[in-house]
Amino acid sequence: MKLTGSLLAVGLSVLYGACQVQAAAVFAHFIVGNAPNYNLDTWRRDMQLAQDAHIDAFAMNVATGDASIYNSLALAFDAARLQNFKLFLSFDYLGGSAGPWGKGQVLDLASTYFARGEYLKYNGKPLASTFEGADQAGDWVDIKRQTGCFFLPDWSSRGARGALDLQGGVADGLFAWTAWPWGNRDMDSNTDASYDEALRGQNKPYMMAVSPWFYTNLPGWSKNWLWRGDDLWTDRWNQIIEHQPEFVEIITWNDYGESSHISPLYDNAMGLFNYGKAPFNYAQDMPHDGWRQFLPFLIDTYKGARPAITKEGLTSWYRTSPAAACSDGGTPGNTASQMQLEFSAAQVSQDRVFYSALLASDAQVEVTIGGRTQAGSWKHRPDGGVGVYHGGVEFGGRTGDVVIRVFRGGSTIAQINGRSVSPDNCRNGLTNWNAWVGSAMSSASIPAAAAPGTPAKQPFRWNDGDVPQYCVEGHSSGDGRLDGLCRWSCGLGFCPIHACTCTRQGTSQPSAPGWVNVPATGADGVSDFGLCDFACHHGNCPGDVCRRL
Repeated sequence: MKLTGSLLAVGLSVLYGACQVQAAAVFAHFIVGNAPNYNLDTWRRDMQLAQDAHIDAFAMNVATGDASIYNSLALAFDAARLQNFKLFLSFDYLGGSAGPWGKGQVLDLASTYFARGEYLKYNGKPLASTFEGADQAGDWVDIKRQTGCFFLPDWSSRGARGALDLQGGVADGLFAWTAWPWGNRDMDSNTDASYDEALRGQNKPYMMAVSPWFYTNLPGWSKNWLWRGDDLWTDRWNQIIEHQPEFVEIITWNDYGESSHISPLYDNAMGLFNYGKAPFNYAQDMPHDGWRQFLPFLIDTYKGARPAITKEGLTSWYRTSPAAACSDGGTPGNTASQMQLEFSAAQVSQDRVFYSALLASDAQVEVTIGGRTQAGSWKHRPDGGVGVYHGGVEFGGRTGDVVIRVFRGGSTIAQINGRSVSPDNCRNGLTNWNAWVGSAMSSASIPAAAAPGTPAKQPFRWNDGDVPQYCVEGHSSGDGRLDGLCRWSCGLGFCPIHACTCTRQGTSQPSAPGWVNVPATGADGVSDFGLCDFACHHGNCPGDVCRRL
């Protein structure tokens, strides 16, 4: 079920086979309610860090019942003007203490910010998003009429087709809050495929979500669960580069309460641990800055570049105590609150040290824990040997100081002297299911001639006028069991590149048979890359290859 393609898959077609020009913009979800103590310099620092990471804008999550957001927004937009950065509003319909947003409240904020130069525009229209709010979809008919905004909501609770049908198709595109895998599985892109299939029929854009981690324990808000992080940051960027969605949103920039942040840690932004009655501050001393280190390479690759690597580097992340060393805090993997089957946390979050390296050529990696060294291996290698490598090793019962080293020919390229793995790292006798993240870059630069690249297209290239190309014929690219499905699906425009080879393209989108509600995945031992879900939803569900869900 896991999509494991290369992180250097440049110039690939859209997963469904359409070689069309994409918006190629990357946003980061910013929780405005965590920033009441920001000053102008703090805002500018965060924006500069986002620009350094090649992030194009912040999606400003705002919830009702928090008066601080109004001052924060005013300061943020002033900082964005000075920083030449873009912002847009994302209305949180579930997180507000005063309930969902009212239409008048939305219009008030729109009148204040939509016309500002720092506000992100899509084809000249101010972009607006949501976190849920499907029950208030009718409000947006009038909001769009009055403001002329481009509306890209997250209505994941309704699914792609249900969301598109709301209020006669009021959504101009869709964002799916689908950034974490289910249970003890690794991340797949089946949900993304369903959104692509639904949206392309209406020529509407898709915003794909990516997140590095998720753990929350805020009983004051009835929140205590985790979803698997582990290899997620690498797997999901693989899927994004292969999928080529119109937009990408990183979840999140600064949600410390859900351990999904990639921003710096600010002591004066941690009030939610008090408000949410957390048993301890599980973000404290657990930096995530290292997850930004390779974003320029990943984002530029997504935008159609073959970025030059002028310096090699290493990023690593892991939990700092073995799962069995402390109480799990009652934290399950998955959550019944979202109607999921729950697992023990230890079944979902693995006792492993994970690492990624940005390399100009293959290299070796080793991990030392408590003075005992283990040779590592690469789970993912980039095409052509240039790009992001990824792997991990088990704790293996070892505790103590952690050192991760990547080297070539006996010479160290980069080394991380990480935080120790120890039962002493428990807080109040509880496991911290958050991740510690470290990073290091090589001291030596790579000559440009040895690291050739082509520049990324400029962001927001929405009007290039390129003619879309759709796959109309193809076959299996390897696994013979998938050949029949590839020939059938590629003929309908769905030709996933890691399963099938498109042999002929056309400029007209093929028509698919009628939709039926038959979700599916590959049968045991079959990696289908979304083929079964597509085919079974269109009435072709071979039982020897596909398993209905």
